[in-house]
Amino acid sequence: MADIIQLLPDNIANQIAAGEVIQRPASAVKELLENAIDADASEIKLIVIEAGKNLIQVIDNGKGMSETDARMAFERHATSKIRVIEDLFKIKTMGFRGEALASIAAVAQVELKTRKAEDELGTFIEIENSEVLKQEACASPVGSSISMKNLFFNVPARRNFLKSNAAEMRHIIDEFIRVAMAFPQVFFSLTNNGQQVFHLEAGNLKQRIIQILGNNYNAKMVSVNEETDYMNIYGFVGKPETAKKTRGDQYFFVNSRFIKSAYLNHAVNSAFDNMIAKDSFPSYVLFIDLDPSQVDINVHPTKQEIKFEDEKIIYAFVQAAVKHALAQFSIAPSLDFTLNAEIQSLDAVSKPFTSEIKEAASSSNLFKTFTQKNQAHKIDANEKSELKHWKSFFESEKQEVKSEKLEFEQKVTTSPFTFHLSQFLQLHNTYIIASTNNGFVLVHQQLAHERILYERYSAAAHGKQMATQKSLFPVTLELATADAALLQDILPDLFSIGYQIEPFGSNTFVIQGTPADVLQGNEKHSIELLIEQFKHFSSDIKFSKREKLIRCMSRQQAIKAGQALTQKEMQSLVEELFQCDAPNITVTGSPTYLEFKEDYLDKMFGR
Repeated sequence: MADIIQLLPDNIANQIAAGEVIQRPASAVKELLENAIDADASEIKLIVIEAGKNLIQVIDNGKGMSETDARMAFERHATSKIRVIEDLFKIKTMGFRGEALASIAAVAQVELKTRKAEDELGTFIEIENSEVLKQEACASPVGSSISMKNLFFNVPARRNFLKSNAAEMRHIIDEFIRVAMAFPQVFFSLTNNGQQVFHLEAGNLKQRIIQILGNNYNAKMVSVNEETDYMNIYGFVGKPETAKKTRGDQYFFVNSRFIKSAYLNHAVNSAFDNMIAKDSFPSYVLFIDLDPSQVDINVHPTKQEIKFEDEKIIYAFVQAAVKHALAQFSIAPSLDFTLNAEIQSLDAVSKPFTSEIKEAASSSNLFKTFTQKNQAHKIDANEKSELKHWKSFFESEKQEVKSEKLEFEQKVTTSPFTFHLSQFLQLHNTYIIASTNNGFVLVHQQLAHERILYERYSAAAHGKQMATQKSLFPVTLELATADAALLQDILPDLFSIGYQIEPFGSNTFVIQGTPADVLQGNEKHSIELLIEQFKHFSSDIKFSKREKLIRCMSRQQAIKAGQALTQKEMQSLVEELFQCDAPNITVTGSPTYLEFKEDYLDKMFGR
């Protein structure tokens, strides 16, 4: 009987390796940029066409390669960075696994031009499907230029899985930013379809952060710098006012390599305790340098997840360093730390008591009655008094309650319940208790409103165009490059749910109109928050771009827990909820209301 186990041919083995290393154009960008860094380049240019599907080219002025090295670089497990097994545990370079170029050559048409300073001529190599088609001497500047054309040309199934150009471009920008942020002393540029997206002059870390994340960070960053024998930590954290409702601009680098670590992220968050709202996230760009033998960076093909020898020490150190930085720059409030963060951010607490404010306060009637001799008991009751007449205050309240009572003693017939609307009650400004014909329902106002909005936006996105409110004075929105790329990608979907936004030059947009139920004057914040939420939405591929957008919008625009509602608002909310196709749950599966029947209540009391 013939043997059936065979060695895979090289080109197939390379394609399997490529599946680990190169998932999309951005993966190749990361590997090529890291190789340019390892070549000690001081200038690195990235050129892409059609979001990297047609071309990714990286040009650097680094050391370059000899003719033999240029050829060897495309062999599997070929690397200049590891000689003995011990080297694996003290890696100081970026690309070290010897897979990148072999993987790229397996799934693209690759051309390399390279020259070392001491050589007169450089080397030109052309490879396709892991086979060298051409190798010859050529004129070339010192350094390397590597072009990767037609990604996945020989694996059509993989090519079909690539997303739209705008979506793939976002991933490329993310990878570019991560490398460029880590090496501010290097010049970087990024050009897409002939248009320059980034031009980052060499400088210090603060300059690079501002170049990438935007000028609004200029006066809003606090320097972090702590050194010990075990490790160093340096970089910047955003002041509390830069905190965002989603994980905004958060960058961690270990030995100059971008990493993702929920553990370290928690360390930074805990340093901001009581300075930012519980549901907010601080911004930071932090670098940890420590002995490479204390870190295992080879636990994941993309090298973005790492393991520390002693995580607890790192956690404590990061937390202490950030706390120290915030205290040093008087960011930590001198107020009681138990004071609610929202109170601390009020103008009365955070802004200085100027002479104008003092003058306005001291000229008021109320001030005078309390400061003049024997007047502390006297409250001026004239027409211009700052205090309302208590009597008229109660009169108007009575009128309002009376008119509301008349309005709400109707029945809601569209729901499965019959409501006694005169008996609505709001509990903790979060729950609505509505009496029904055989018990009561307890509605969670935020979750209920999310369901209502989800169905409304969903209908709009699938054909029933949503009403758009034209802005009387169109608002201009300027975004960081990565956010601008994302917004460009979701513009058609935003249009379907009532937003009218037009590109207006590089990274700038004009908001011409918004969905009718978005508050006027809040358009800019609404879009910025939407981008943040969309960026950090679950990466679960079962959701389309449009579905993610609808979910983000319904979460963002929903009435929040803690918001007081009038009888009219409670009625409207409950009515609309029970007109929904699925009134009982949110899209994530949480209940929107609980029903308590009369017989159940009787049983509870042993009746």
